[in-house]
Amino acid sequence: MTKYFATAISIILLAGVVWMIFFSGIVLHKEVKKDVTDSISNSTKNTAVVLETNYGNIEIALDKAAAPQTSANFEKLVKDGFYNNLTFHRIIPGFVIQGGDPQGDGTGGPGYTVPAEIKLLHKRGSIATARLGDQANPSRASSGSQFYIALQDLPMLDGQYTVFGQVTAGMDVVDKIAAVETDASDKPTNPVIINKAFIK
Repeated sequence: MTKYFATAISIILLAGVVWMIFFSGIVLHKEVKKDVTDSISNSTKNTAVVLETNYGNIEIALDKAAAPQTSANFEKLVKDGFYNNLTFHRIIPGFVIQGGDPQGDGTGGPGYTVPAEIKLLHKRGSIATARLGDQANPSRASSGSQFYIALQDLPMLDGQYTVFGQVTAGMDVVDKIAAVETDASDKPTNPVIINKAFIK
C-alpha cells in the first residue's frame, strides 16, 4: 500500500512540475504577444515617439501600416518605460546608430522576438530592428527591443531587416551622436543616453 501511495504522490508531483513548466513559459510568451496584438487593434494612426537623449531630442513616426506588430511592440515598450536610461551602444559613422539593449552591449532584450515585417526600404533616418543573423534566425525575426537609425540610404540592408518608422525631427541630433568618439568595438567612449522615451 505504501508503494502505491508513494507512486501516486510521485505522479502528482511530476504533473505539477509539467504544469509549472508549460504554463509559466508558454503562457508568458502568449501574454506578451496578446498585449501587442491588442495594441494593434486599438491603434489606427501612426504614432510619434520622442527619444530624449543627452544630445537632444529625436522624433520618430512609426509606420503601423507597413510594420504593425513591430510598431505596436515598440510603442508598448515606450509606454512601459523600457527605453528610459538605456544607451546607444553601437555607433558606426556613415552607417547606423544602434540602441535599445538593457545590457548595453548588443546581447540583451526583453526576452522575446517579433515576427519579421520586411517591407520598407532603408532611407536616411529610417528606424529598423536589429536581429540575429540568418544562420541562427532564418525567419529573420526582429529583436524585441534593439533598434538602429540609418545615417544614410542603406540599400544593402533592404529586404533583410524590418524598417518600422522614420525620423521626422532631430536628424541633426542623430548626426551629432554619430560623430562621437568610439572604441574598437564601436561603443561610445562617453555614454549616449536615452534619458526618456515617450509618446508625443
